[in-house]
Amino acid sequence: MDMQLQSIVGNQDVAGPGSIVSIDPATEEEIAAVPALDAEGAVRAVEAAAEAFPAWSHTSFAQRQRLLARWLALIVAHEKRLAELVSLEGGKPVLEARLVDVFPACETLSFMARKLHRMLGFRPVSPRQILFSHWKAGYRYDPLGVVAIITPWNYPVGIPMAEIVPAVAAGNTVVFKPASATVLTGLMLADLARRAGFPPGVINAVALPGSATNALLDHPGVAKVLFTGSVDIGRHVARRCAERLAPCQLELGGKDAAVVAADANLERTARGLVWGAFMNSGQTCASIERAYVEAPLFDSLVERIVELTRELVTGDPRHPGTDLGPLTTRGQRDIVAGQVERALAGGARALTGGRAPDGRGFFYPPTVLVDVTDEMDVMTEETFGPVLPIVKVASIDEGIARANASRFGLTASGWTRSKDTAALLQRELSAGVVTINEHVVSFAEATATWGGVRESGIGRSHGEVGLHELVNVKYVARDPGRRQAAPWHYPYDEDLGRFMEAAIPALYHRGWQRIRGLLALMATRRFRQRALSPSLIAHLYKLV
Repeated sequence: MDMQLQSIVGNQDVAGPGSIVSIDPATEEEIAAVPALDAEGAVRAVEAAAEAFPAWSHTSFAQRQRLLARWLALIVAHEKRLAELVSLEGGKPVLEARLVDVFPACETLSFMARKLHRMLGFRPVSPRQILFSHWKAGYRYDPLGVVAIITPWNYPVGIPMAEIVPAVAAGNTVVFKPASATVLTGLMLADLARRAGFPPGVINAVALPGSATNALLDHPGVAKVLFTGSVDIGRHVARRCAERLAPCQLELGGKDAAVVAADANLERTARGLVWGAFMNSGQTCASIERAYVEAPLFDSLVERIVELTRELVTGDPRHPGTDLGPLTTRGQRDIVAGQVERALAGGARALTGGRAPDGRGFFYPPTVLVDVTDEMDVMTEETFGPVLPIVKVASIDEGIARANASRFGLTASGWTRSKDTAALLQRELSAGVVTINEHVVSFAEATATWGGVRESGIGRSHGEVGLHELVNVKYVARDPGRRQAAPWHYPYDEDLGRFMEAAIPALYHRGWQRIRGLLALMATRRFRQRALSPSLIAHLYKLV
């Protein structure tokens, strides 16, 4: 399968006046240059999506599910090539690309292809208010329109698919802007969707520099914006959307904490923390970037973490034995190196790593830090690199308090063998996701929501909750309309006064006061002529 080198708008290849160059982060060599669209090209993509929306929004769930299944089949058929492209552009080992990018994408597609109709089908609701008991009511889940999806480079398959798939499954059309650093991977996903048979304009992918992205944020035809990236850019997205009162969903990263109890399984915890901190070279919004360990386990856990970290192989991501590849961009490596240098200058100790190697490629070794202090930016700012600071705490309560003392709150994990301690951690840790004896991997669970609190973002993606963020949850009700008037319709006469005076105790009092209210209510002309019906009598149990 050849590389897709142009934007896809209305299922047609479209070139633009600019250029986005994809770089191999392991060698710093150019992979390919993609002709980038400008703001005008972005507007054309929105127009194509808007044109496709009426027909697509009226397709059946079965039609959408068939296309999702075809898209899944094509991704499975090309998963090796897709993983190799993720590795080439992003720097993660090919095996890891399959594990953390392709696998979650397949699970998302499979879940939506099988369960969509159950999550978005009409849900009838019996009115609680007995005076409305004759209504036929419930919830519809109607698509919003054109959804703009702006994704980062760290998971160029997993994150886009977790957002594009539910958006189109819900009946929306999409303009997808992949990150410039992994633009080829994003275009390949869109090309596979085109090959799966999605109609023109349903999924549009635009190679667009960041400077032109405002064209998507400001366009009145964009119903909602989904953005995953940094806090600073997230604020910019929110401001632009707020100008036109357009909703946005923001996933802005984190400074995720692991809190380790003294009774935790040493080997499981050590291996879990090492993987949770260093997977994808730490370039994960939910990486473990702070570990708080109860004092009795601290020394032995640190010792085992250091042993495991020293066994990791950093190198060519296409080599079968590589555990960590390079960071994806030079700028990101500079951020990581700067945080570590300042921590070391402030008194922290690096038990492994701690210095960028010489030579080509954006490599940085997995680094374990101790003797860190709370004011160091390696403990307060997102690192987004292979760095694990470990802190000794006197108790679980101290660990929870220090874990929560952050402006971020995406995910968190607790490590313990105790059910009671696990329940405490799940209840008290302040984050969008809390897992016990595991970290990060809930992203691959299709029913699990994803999103954070505080500066980690706004809204939720994934699963049924995330799907409902992509629709207008519409309450609908139908009165059969057989009566000439409802009890509350004009005129506001003396009989209505008696009706209301009786209705409140009849509906909301208890004991004899309710009975007196019911008798007074039935004595009114309004009740007899406008409310009394077999349906109301059948629903008298609601007064109990």
